[in-house]
Amino acid sequence: MLSEIRITGLGVIEDATLDLDPGFTAVTGETGAGKTMVVTGVNMLLGGRADSGLVRHGTRRARVEGRASAVPKAIVQQAEDRGGELDDDELLIARELSSEGRSRAFLGGASVPVSVLAEVSGDLVAIHGQAEQWRLLQPSRQRETLDTFAGKPVLVPLQEYAAAYKRHREVEAELTELTTRQRDRLAEADLLRFGLDEVAKAEPLPGEDAELAAEEDRLAYADGLRTAATTAADALASEDLDSTRPGDVLGLLALTKQVLDAEREHDPKLAELADRAGELGYLAADLAGELSSYAADVDTDPARLAVVSERRSLLTGLVRKYGAEQGTVDEVLDWAKRSTNRLAELDGSDERVELLTAELAELDAKLADLGQQVRAARIEAAERLSVAVSEELTGLAMPHAKLSIEVHESAQGPFGIDEVEFCFAANPGSPSRPLQKAASGGELSRVMLALEVILSDTHPVPTLVFDEIDAGIGGRAAVEVGKRLARLAEKAQVIVVTHLPQVAAFADRHAVVLKSDDGSVTTSGLVALDDDARLKELSRMMAGLENSDAAQAHAEELLALAAERHKPRRKSRSKG
Repeated sequence: MLSEIRITGLGVIEDATLDLDPGFTAVTGETGAGKTMVVTGVNMLLGGRADSGLVRHGTRRARVEGRASAVPKAIVQQAEDRGGELDDDELLIARELSSEGRSRAFLGGASVPVSVLAEVSGDLVAIHGQAEQWRLLQPSRQRETLDTFAGKPVLVPLQEYAAAYKRHREVEAELTELTTRQRDRLAEADLLRFGLDEVAKAEPLPGEDAELAAEEDRLAYADGLRTAATTAADALASEDLDSTRPGDVLGLLALTKQVLDAEREHDPKLAELADRAGELGYLAADLAGELSSYAADVDTDPARLAVVSERRSLLTGLVRKYGAEQGTVDEVLDWAKRSTNRLAELDGSDERVELLTAELAELDAKLADLGQQVRAARIEAAERLSVAVSEELTGLAMPHAKLSIEVHESAQGPFGIDEVEFCFAANPGSPSRPLQKAASGGELSRVMLALEVILSDTHPVPTLVFDEIDAGIGGRAAVEVGKRLARLAEKAQVIVVTHLPQVAAFADRHAVVLKSDDGSVTTSGLVALDDDARLKELSRMMAGLENSDAAQAHAEELLALAAERHKPRRKSRSKG
């Protein structure tokens, strides 16, 4: 339930606050004073579209704040999940709109996407204006209204039906894909088999291409490798050189160590250098031996070179066909693995078609059964709702009006196998015709109100906002609308923007939008009325004159009538 609405910088409203209590609050004012801005502000709180042109001229931004009390735990949890919190057990909802068109939303003090306001606020407040009335003329809205009234008997099987319908569409699409692309699938499978055959015959091993490349290099340059190793070994240790003038490395190192050893006992540093010369001799001897061994092992094998080259050529061909960016055998093996899995999928398509065909048949039977369940429940609910609305219309000064709800069987769709149509007859003997063709604006307003009164028992919303739902009516019908709104306020908080005194008189509280004009700037504000001010406002609404004796007398009669209507309700409240 809303406890407060504050609007700043929106349209003609500079700064206005409306304190709210349970029950029925009427908002009135002269034409152009800004009554509609109240509803516009609430609509912004609900995450509705906001036009930057609504920002008051000369103001950088418009802001609407709403405080909600007795907020359901589920909504509080949603706010806390997004970083918001309650303030004195109330949830603050706010929306800002800049003159440049930027919009910001806040929930419990935390900044949130505007869409979050729609998710949360929709369970707190419902707006009913002329736009909502015209939406009632749409078949989809009529179906939703009937389903809401029917409750679980429709909504439970309908939820199961919707899930089955969605799956039915998915199965159909997959079957179509499998059957229409059969030729493409067969061609793809043939290509994969050919490629996998090629790879299987070659039997490549991981890293084999790199190993073969290294081996081919060794075989192709065997003579050069052997010559280099032999020459290097001779340079390290040559037996042909004159030992008195050693020319190989080992002889030079031996001579070096011999000269140093002769004087090592005279200086520790020189002794250390003599030892290092000895170590170098050992290392040179080892290296000479390994080079000789390597030279002896170098294989000059033209036949092996031919085999390696041929194998490399085969693998290179596979890499070109099935490799990727790096061009390696490992990539070919990865392709083969993926292709094997894909081929299994393609080969299993026929089996998949059989499974999907069987599932589709099961879904057809399930949808037929659930569709009939929903249809039967809708027909039963349509009869009850038709009677209930017609009775409400009698109380709304339309004693002969009848609403009939037709449930026609149609093709299978996402919401069942029905088309719902609201039909209306205003007078006895008049044919019942579709609501959009038969009802005037005033009649449509009363049908909408009758539905809201009835639905308040089955689908309650804490706060209901009505924007000139009394448009197009007057006289006795307006009095009856006021009574029905007062009755609705027994179950929910009701805020009504109205131009009819017969409706405003039945409110528990009355606020007026006052317009002031200093000659250049027009501003509006909201003022709560006491009894005397309320009498004057009702008089103005009747005759356009606050001090008209006749209008005041009529206003007093209306207030007295409303007070009689309120007595049982107020008495029962006081007991609680």
